[in-house]
Amino acid sequence: MTLFLNFRTSPAGGAIATEPALQTASDSSPLAPIDNVLFQRAIAGRDLLFAIHGYNNNQKEAVCKLSRLETLLKLPDHANFIGVLWPGDSRAGFISYPVEKPTASRTGRLLADFCNRRLQQAASFSFVSHSLGARVALETIRGLKREARSACLMAAAIERTCLEKEYADAFAKTHSIYVLASTKDDILRFAFPMGNFFGYLLDPTSNPLSKALGYSGPPRAVGNTVQPWQIDPKLGYEHGEYLPPALPQPAFPNPKGTWMKTALFAKRAFNLQRQNWP
Repeated sequence: MTLFLNFRTSPAGGAIATEPALQTASDSSPLAPIDNVLFQRAIAGRDLLFAIHGYNNNQKEAVCKLSRLETLLKLPDHANFIGVLWPGDSRAGFISYPVEKPTASRTGRLLADFCNRRLQQAASFSFVSHSLGARVALETIRGLKREARSACLMAAAIERTCLEKEYADAFAKTHSIYVLASTKDDILRFAFPMGNFFGYLLDPTSNPLSKALGYSGPPRAVGNTVQPWQIDPKLGYEHGEYLPPALPQPAFPNPKGTWMKTALFAKRAFNLQRQNWP
């Protein structure tokens, strides 16, 4: 069973919960509450990996994807995986993107506050994110009262300059940053610039004309950015091929699934290992 911090107030869309629910679930079983004592035992002295889903995933989809990701990662005994659920979706569908950027930022601030207050016994904090979850991760790191061990940003729907500009402070507080990007990601190639332009009107914190970090990668390797990060275009990685599917089909686990390589990338990132793919 996977541990979750649930910042949702509704299975689809809805507001952000200021205090997350402590829950467990699997890809085939629903969310259920976990006692705080058991939760504290699960995190005490452990290296924690927070996994954060992206934009337009409802609660059921996010639970399935993240619990399956934990299965693939097979973290060492000294570590624990915690899925982070946040309302980065809407009943209106994909047109809600411009208003989800502030939602991601606020969720990150709330997660940082929770870590500072309730997870002091953890040995370390690391992050793996997909899509707009990168903003949740970086906002969390910014607000932590300690440094982050690592951050793995896959298909990040955030400006490619964010590590040197908007989130330079979070970048400086992270021991190692891993980025995974694909120029075959049409969501980030076409929809991201348009959504980012309208989102800028609501939250003018960055360059609305920038390409996405998860499309082009950062402009250059600086400091603690670990190379390589650009997936070979011949492999054709699209936006939804980084995490395991949230549907009964295709079968899971599938050794031919595109997410197998990205899961190994995330595992090496957590273990602070040199990347041998892409």
